[in-house]
Amino acid sequence: MTGATFEEITKSRPEKSLVLPLKKKAGRNSQGRITVRHRGGGAKRKLRIIDFKRDKTGVPGRVASIEYDPNRSGRIALIHYADGDKRYILAPLELEVGDTVKAGEDAEIRPGNALPLKNIPSGTLIHNIEMQPGKGGQMVRSAGMSAQIVAQEGEYALIRLPSGESRRIRSTCLATIGQVGNVDHQGIKLGKAGRKRWLGWRPTVRGSAMNPRDHPHGGGEGRSPIGMPGPKTPWGKPALGYKTRKPKASDKLIAKRRGRK
Repeated sequence: MTGATFEEITKSRPEKSLVLPLKKKAGRNSQGRITVRHRGGGAKRKLRIIDFKRDKTGVPGRVASIEYDPNRSGRIALIHYADGDKRYILAPLELEVGDTVKAGEDAEIRPGNALPLKNIPSGTLIHNIEMQPGKGGQMVRSAGMSAQIVAQEGEYALIRLPSGESRRIRSTCLATIGQVGNVDHQGIKLGKAGRKRWLGWRPTVRGSAMNPRDHPHGGGEGRSPIGMPGPKTPWGKPALGYKTRKPKASDKLIAKRRGRK
């Protein structure tokens, strides 16, 4: 079993004005039906309101603390702005308490600053990238992740994402400079089943361990192969490698698909 060191954390209690209650859904949608299996239980959490839009342009802010957020793998930074406003942002690597961050076209190329893609030099590492101007960052937000600007092409910037996919994004979209912090998160070993339960994950039973009536992989004497073309879900649909992505309008902006890992 391994865990994080938390050495970068400077404050244990969140900012009260930026916290909301968070009700557990246990994988259920608004109709009460389970749409995501194997979820439920887990430690109680509170929701930290994160500023993904970075729309406070032109106002400098000071990093007051680096904090833990139970709802994401990266750390968050509490920013005290010059006009008295307080906001949480994703804490990039090398951002420390006392540093100044700023958003806008005139911001410097420094970790934590947010700029339009057209103002960021090629080769720069970025995260929290918008897909539509003003909608807020949707891509590259988890611990240790970063994308890279490859080139500027007229109205679009060509971005290489962590998956290996290259995508064109409007150059007016905002992105934050730097790599998301807590880079050692990928190496954590949970060590026991109970620790998985603390995170809200319930047990997963293999289909091959079930009866034929319960799963297409079930039944047989002793350990048996799948016995059909390709693995199936409990409802008989293709699984593991079957492409389920539907065509989207934004597909034409993908310059290169991600490769197999």
